[in-house]
Amino acid sequence: MSYALLRPLLFALEAETAHRFTLDALRGLARIGLPPSPGPAPKACARKVMGIDFPNPVGLAAGLDKNGEYIDALARLGFGFLEVGTVTPRPQPGNPRPRLFRIPAARAVINRLGFNNDGADRLVENVRRARYRGVLGINIGKNADTPLERAADDYLACLRKVYPLASYVTVNVSSPNTRDLRRLQQAGELDHLLGALKSEQRKLADIHGKHVPLAVKISPDLDPAQVASIAESLLRHQVEAAIATNTTTAREAVAGMAHAGEAGGLSGTPLTAPSTGVIININQSLKGEIPVIGVGGIMNGGDAREKIAAGASLVQLYTGLVYRGPALVDECVAALCGQ
Repeated sequence: MSYALLRPLLFALEAETAHRFTLDALRGLARIGLPPSPGPAPKACARKVMGIDFPNPVGLAAGLDKNGEYIDALARLGFGFLEVGTVTPRPQPGNPRPRLFRIPAARAVINRLGFNNDGADRLVENVRRARYRGVLGINIGKNADTPLERAADDYLACLRKVYPLASYVTVNVSSPNTRDLRRLQQAGELDHLLGALKSEQRKLADIHGKHVPLAVKISPDLDPAQVASIAESLLRHQVEAAIATNTTTAREAVAGMAHAGEAGGLSGTPLTAPSTGVIININQSLKGEIPVIGVGGIMNGGDAREKIAAGASLVQLYTGLVYRGPALVDECVAALCGQ
């Protein structure tokens, strides 16, 4: 059955309930071999980014599988890589429900989930159980009750736990749903955090005998001067990638629509252009020395091409899957691989 037929049934459910139902259904289908595992990607699809070989440039963004519970099921959808999390050192419930809202008229979603997850130890257990051996990013953050001045302690704790299992680790300093988290994008705060993480990365590389790249995920709600400042920090600390962008707190594109006044991060079609603008700005500031992963409002293959044209080396999907279903993955792969 096509996703277009299923979507009205899913949209009749409360958004977070539908999210969990869909993932559980995918996991159930995977246990009986459905959908069939995708065949090898054409060589034209392959990309080498951060020193990692990606079979195709279309990935799953963090946030959909926070605990790494559905890795094997999601791997059957044709992604070139998966990113799980955001994970925090300790389990936390996140913000009170309801905290996830669809805006179908704008093909958008607002979420204020707040890093709800079962903690780093549980995620590590789930990743170890998974059979998937492809490229896996793990997105890390801080617990909501950890003071900002001690944020680096949380990121370091997560990095130590996930390092042996990750292909790369994403440092999430841009979610709008953890109080004051975005202050970590400011020059002094970011320099302190990246200095600590890069020092620990070197130690962990010696311990585990492998180098796991670090990426930093940034906000779309940054002006060009702020983007340039972040780029300077990334270059100074030799961070391996920038991910642009997280969700936005802007509401102009959905003003007057149902749920538009809900607090949280807005994603989907209203984020397409702002995200692409940040990709252009940070790519120019990085001068090609650090790759950019583009995410935000990719709703079709043309949007994916625009992210690449703006300077992204890879792209990631999330909200587009809510509105388009798994067919979006194949469409984006075909758009970027010339199929």
